[in-house]
Amino acid sequence: MAIYLTKESKVLVQGMTGGEGMKHTRRMLAAGTNVVGGVNPRKAGRTVDFDDRAVPVFGSVADGMNATGADVTVVFVPPAFAKAAVVEAADAGIQLAVVITEGIPVHDSVAFTSYAKARGTRVIGPNCPGLITPGQSNAGIIPADITKPGRIGLVSKSGTLTYQLMYELRDIGFSTCVGIGGDPVVGTTHIDCLAAFQDDPDTELIVLIGEIGGDAEERAAAYIRDHVTKTVVGYIAGFTAPEGKTMGHAGAIVSGSSGTAAAKQQALEAVGVGVGSTPTETARLVLDRLGAEA
Repeated sequence: MAIYLTKESKVLVQGMTGGEGMKHTRRMLAAGTNVVGGVNPRKAGRTVDFDDRAVPVFGSVADGMNATGADVTVVFVPPAFAKAAVVEAADAGIQLAVVITEGIPVHDSVAFTSYAKARGTRVIGPNCPGLITPGQSNAGIIPADITKPGRIGLVSKSGTLTYQLMYELRDIGFSTCVGIGGDPVVGTTHIDCLAAFQDDPDTELIVLIGEIGGDAEERAAAYIRDHVTKTVVGYIAGFTAPEGKTMGHAGAIVSGSSGTAAAKQQALEAVGVGVGSTPTETARLVLDRLGAEA
């Protein structure tokens, strides 16, 4: 089992013929992802060769879905075109849209995440590394060779910290790792992933990675208290961030005590979540919790 993405997923890539799209489509294919087509209205009808795989290019998401049965799209288009790309995918009825693009205006993200949700399309991102179910499928830019299938579910605002925890816990492995993105507005939240991991029988422990800014982690803590029975281990990036400064992601800004790493840690620990002070300590907490459960 896994959440959102499995070996059965059929993946389109919007922007596949661009530089980033080409590079990461090749990596996704190498990871075993069933990439069934690209989308580029100006290159419809062509095929692109990726080593031993020829991938067709369609003029629209709807055309690609009709021809292949695709249920996932990965968006590698410039920021100015991201809103239109997601709206097109939602109008076509795609189940999952993974938006890798960074630098999308917040008002565009508000518009397309709301639009997609109303049409039953789950958006992951924007400004995210995507998600991977190791050994099954990889939709986005997460390295596929740093971990293996296992029993940990991971949800993270940070791409880099996603990779680090995947690597540090590679001997145990992961059910699914989801990079939700760190922008102020994202389509899938910590809470969404917590709910999915709670329902996934193959996920035994959940790792939640947050960062300073906003109140997503505090809301996740309340959800864990009321709905999650599985063990959760957390890490919050930004303990040394200066007050009032934007740090890294567009959503990571602290005002007074609101949004600080300490406040988030306190909220999570109050509901029984072990919170590491570093990624390595977080990994040790996971090992301790799994050892105690064995």
